[in-house]
Amino acid sequence: MGVGGAIGPGLLMVVGVAVPALVAGLLRPVVRTATLMSLPLGISALLINLFLLPGATDVLFRIGPLSATAEGLRFAIEILLRILAITGAITLFYLTTAPAALVLDLERRGVSPRLAFVALASVQTVPALVERVATITAAQRARGMDTEGSIWRRVRGVVPLAGPVLLGSIGEVEERSMALEARGFTRPGRRTLLWSPPDSGRQRLARWLLVLAVPLLLAARLAGWLEWLH
Repeated sequence: MGVGGAIGPGLLMVVGVAVPALVAGLLRPVVRTATLMSLPLGISALLINLFLLPGATDVLFRIGPLSATAEGLRFAIEILLRILAITGAITLFYLTTAPAALVLDLERRGVSPRLAFVALASVQTVPALVERVATITAAQRARGMDTEGSIWRRVRGVVPLAGPVLLGSIGEVEERSMALEARGFTRPGRRTLLWSPPDSGRQRLARWLLVLAVPLLLAARLAGWLEWLH
């Protein structure tokens, strides 16, 4: 990030994530989802920096041969805040932006339809896969497959699920390709879009302010004007 220390990512979380999520009425799901997404990487970063930060000398406590340091704790907090800011922004974008609106707006701004379709497929892959797995699991349970109980039973239940999920994904890709070909997706020239997402003057102003803020922050960082944030 252009703004270092712990204050910079903290301000970014409040201004760029928490306030927009509160305005959209999505503060609780954004906080919950971002926290769950950040846990694995956050715990790893906390442990590594707390005990293994090179050059740290201010020891807080010891666990066997490992020493927890104050420098490591401060650096770990900075890393955790950055992770939370990134995952919070991604979560807020995912919860507030419809994939169809994203793709249409990208294409309206001159992005290739193929790239827009790749973006749409990337966004929809995980939800579609989760839904397909749930459907196949329910069907297999109706046929008597045991997917609950001990860990070994659950592991054995993965094999009957993997095949239908993989074959279903391949079949869906083929069906989608045929549907796109039937609708003239690969024809040359720019397509005529019948709908465009609403874009108010305030939204355009906010976007330009954010775009201008990035080089200004980088310039201020290089000039040393943001040292007080460390």
